[in-house]
Amino acid sequence: MPYNKNKQQAFQAAQQGATEAFDLYEAIVKDSADYGHQLKHLTSEVNEAYQQINNALETATETQRERLEQYQRDLQQIVQDVNGSGE
Repeated sequence: MPYNKNKQQAFQAAQQGATEAFDLYEAIVKDSADYGHQLKHLTSEVNEAYQQINNALETATETQRERLEQYQRDLQQIVQDVNGSGE
């Protein structure tokens, strides 16, 4: 039974990590004086979310796997957007 509990916890951690990264991304003000610091924080959150997602994928159910892969795509979109707007 602990295995299933760990599986659920891993999924929830990944879900929370991704949500925090998305929220942070939404909150960033691109012309803010603090943008560089915010960007660093976002990068850190995104990396942490990726790690949590990868951990969760190891034990995920099929339904969870689909959700986790969607989070990965969404995070990738954030990374591309942030890297593309650094002109």
